[in-house]
Amino acid sequence: MHAALAGPLLAALLATARARPQPPDGGQCRPPGSQTELNSFLWTIRREPPAYLFGTIHVPYTRVWDFIPDNSKAAFQASARVYFELDLTDPYTVSALASCQLLPHGENLQDVLPQDLYWRLKRHLDYVKLMMPSWMTPAQRGKGLYADYLFNAIAGNWERKRPVWVMLMVNSLTETDVRSRGVPVLDLYLAQQAEKMKKSTGAVERVEEQCHPLNGLNFSQVSLTQPSVHPDPVYLGSLEMGRDTHQGRRFTSSKHR
Repeated sequence: MHAALAGPLLAALLATARARPQPPDGGQCRPPGSQTELNSFLWTIRREPPAYLFGTIHVPYTRVWDFIPDNSKAAFQASARVYFELDLTDPYTVSALASCQLLPHGENLQDVLPQDLYWRLKRHLDYVKLMMPSWMTPAQRGKGLYADYLFNAIAGNWERKRPVWVMLMVNSLTETDVRSRGVPVLDLYLAQQAEKMKKSTGAVERVEEQCHPLNGLNFSQVSLTQPSVHPDPVYLGSLEMGRDTHQGRRFTSSKHR
């Protein structure tokens, strides 16, 4: 992503990042009163044994778990094989996602962004780092998470990243988002549960299929994508903390073929 393309969007984000209001409920929705109030994201393929297609959203699982209908949870429990968008438990996936965000040929962000925008970005990240201790929750501290570690997990190595990834990183550095770090996203939580249940797991996409299209976006495409839910993959160095926010896909097959 050339600096001229991502620059205006980065500037707009930096102009509004500190003023963005935080929801009074911390981004949590009220739990449903009963199963009848829930809409299922589960599709069933009628065969023997049945197969299922389940649509997920990459947010901390605790935000949405109460809203997942029992039929979806039962399908997951009954399935012997679970196929995820990416294999989030594979160290190669984590490494490849981090590598694809970097500028090519050892370039530095300071070399590709306008100087005034680069220094505005640096000041904003200094501000976030300063505020991080006050944004963290007692529960996060109880898990042994430290502000410096959390900041590095989200924004570490930012000077080496492509502008499009830095833009997404800035958009995720809010108090509400920081306070939810450390809770696995729904995809990762289900992958962890599948491992505990000794299910066979796999992935339907490769890292390159998700990363390279985003790196190749032109300005008009970034303009349309950025204000909405984060494009895939949104790990932004935060996969270690188990969080991202884009809709995903999951295939599950029940019992044996």
